[in-house]
Amino acid sequence: MIIYKNREEIELIRESALLVSRTLGMLASEVKPGVTTLQLDRLAEAFIRDHGGEPGFLGLYDFPNTLCTSVNAQVVHGIPNDVPLNEGDVVSIDCGVKMNGFYGDHAYTFAVGEISEEVKKLLEVTKKSLYLGIEQMKTGNRIGDISYAIQSFTEAHGYGVVRELVGHGLGRSMHEKPEVPNYGRKGSGKRIKEGLVLAIEPMINLGTRHVQQLDDGWTIITRDRKPSAHFEHDVAVVDGKPEILSTFDYIEEALGIKGKN
Repeated sequence: MIIYKNREEIELIRESALLVSRTLGMLASEVKPGVTTLQLDRLAEAFIRDHGGEPGFLGLYDFPNTLCTSVNAQVVHGIPNDVPLNEGDVVSIDCGVKMNGFYGDHAYTFAVGEISEEVKKLLEVTKKSLYLGIEQMKTGNRIGDISYAIQSFTEAHGYGVVRELVGHGLGRSMHEKPEVPNYGRKGSGKRIKEGLVLAIEPMINLGTRHVQQLDDGWTIITRDRKPSAHFEHDVAVVDGKPEILSTFDYIEEALGIKGKN
């Protein structure tokens, strides 16, 4: 069952989402060669608790950390560790917060120092596809319109769209109905209505779309070991149109780049 939110509930989700945004913004200047993802995880947990929230991932389904940190060929759900990041790596940092009874959940893929032009383009295209998907989140459309927008744009660049992992509804639970695949047909799926809140999150691979799970029971990795990119926003339907509740502004201010939300 899809749980639609009223304006007050949407504002509470926005508060949680913005604490995730601020956490990712704080981490942006810390992502550099020599830093470990476990160090980033500790910084994130302290920041979230210092600002009145609880880490949304810690203990969820028995996940052991505050962040999912997925490096290079890791797609999502990477467990923070003490291996230093290297120049040229990319790392998806996915973060969740619970505050006032509601969750925020979004992600950004960071470059570690200078990265190759090939991988830079993958990040740019994946991020753009997120906004193309968000544009379709309006009353009268269907979930498949979001999915198709993401798939058609990224596959046109020759990338692989992960099938096994999807976006989702968001609210008092981290994962609510409906699922939001990053592939699909126009006009398919549930109809989009006022008050729907989604976490839309393209997971796009440089090579094959096929993935596998590592023995840790969490980390998802590309089968061909080529890099993957992951960007995620929390979005609500307000007055029939998509309203982004999270923001990349804190990240892009820290990185000194101009972006969109």
